[in-house]
Amino acid sequence: MKKAAVADATLRMCESSDCTLGFKEKIEIVKQLDRLCVDAIETAPLLKGKSDVLFLHTIAPLTRNCVVSCAVTLDDELVELSCDAISKAAKPRLNIIAPVSTVQMEYHCRRKPDAVLEKLAEVIAKVRAKGIETEVSFADATRAEYEFLVKAVKCAINAGAQITTVCDSAGMMLPGEMYEFIEKLRQDVPELSNVVLSVECSDELHMAAACAIAAVKAGASQIKTTIGVPGGLGLKAFADVLRAKEDALEITTSLNRTACGSIIQNVESIMAGKMHSGAPEKLFASAHGGDWKLAAGEDMAAIGEAVKKLGYELTAEDLSKVYDEFLNISRKKEVGPQELDAIVATVAMQVPPTYTLKSFVINSGNIITSMAHVVLVKDGREVQGFSTGDGPVDAAFLSIENIVGRHFELDDFQITAVTEGREAVGSGIVRLRSNGKLYSGKGVSTDVIGAGIRAYVDALNKICYEENN
Repeated sequence: MKKAAVADATLRMCESSDCTLGFKEKIEIVKQLDRLCVDAIETAPLLKGKSDVLFLHTIAPLTRNCVVSCAVTLDDELVELSCDAISKAAKPRLNIIAPVSTVQMEYHCRRKPDAVLEKLAEVIAKVRAKGIETEVSFADATRAEYEFLVKAVKCAINAGAQITTVCDSAGMMLPGEMYEFIEKLRQDVPELSNVVLSVECSDELHMAAACAIAAVKAGASQIKTTIGVPGGLGLKAFADVLRAKEDALEITTSLNRTACGSIIQNVESIMAGKMHSGAPEKLFASAHGGDWKLAAGEDMAAIGEAVKKLGYELTAEDLSKVYDEFLNISRKKEVGPQELDAIVATVAMQVPPTYTLKSFVINSGNIITSMAHVVLVKDGREVQGFSTGDGPVDAAFLSIENIVGRHFELDDFQITAVTEGREAVGSGIVRLRSNGKLYSGKGVSTDVIGAGIRAYVDALNKICYEENN
């Protein structure tokens, strides 16, 4: 039996598919994939700064069995930031995305072929010097000039890459063509016998599973899969083929076969309605044609319907405030669900604070359980809570629940950068559900955890005000 490693790219591909997954949903997907025993969980490049770094820090203690792989481009600052962020994982890996087709090198990387290889070798050496496992994914490899692809693969291996992935980004290969492609590449690059050869197959012709199996038969030892993301190799399709023809194919994986079906279903349910492109459902529909974006000119009834589909029940006064703010923003750009959520959190249900944040202390790392100590002020008196949790954010929120003495359902948690750069200001949105009703809070801070805590307290104050009046 030949063993094929499975690297799940759901979270990485979500970012390039205009997906609206929240922080909490991403964490749940990581937990599900870890239970499934995939060999690696791939995350997107750290394009959102501190919020993406926080996500990696949060999932580090949750992934003891599988590799956490962070994608990165040939950008020095991003490579440095990614190395620091991913190093807290038990099994860290950096996935360097390198273009090799003429189109991608000229239009996306803006480098000549030799300059791409020079930069690739430099980045690999930098990552390897930090002791982090290194993968190089050659984007659009099947449409590259073959001689240059061979040269690029050799360059990556000689520079220290331990995993090389060839991507059929266009998804135009047939299974037989994929087999011949991998077989020839292994013959022309003997160095591949010393590293892991991986494939990423697109499903443009609905043959990704067949192409992946052909690649494994030809000598590849890792495949990339997705769940609920259109365009990639669906893990369900691949698992179904193996289950039906495992003996004939003589291919095995580390996947938890007993729980495979239920876990895939769980992740698919999380992903449902989150894909804006090609998804069966939109997050919500506007009054004109079903597009999830709301443009200037929408009337108050359309905004009210959108707000309801986000889960809020607003008074006429609050809806009027939301509508006025929507009109201000829509003059500059279309308003999507995240923007509308932020509007509700900012202008609706504003109440006198029952609790104010005085201080918080967070201890977190890859070898300790995250701990949080939060001090709030109520009626001029300090009240404090202490808790452990699955990551710094979970620990902080549980500390607040200890202070209040009750549990709230966390419907969503998002962090976005308000300004640019490493010292960017983060804006946090927290959605709490109490007695079936949704309350949204917003917090701003240069510390992403602080922004989350302030947003949680803001939502908590709205719950307390409504329940006591």
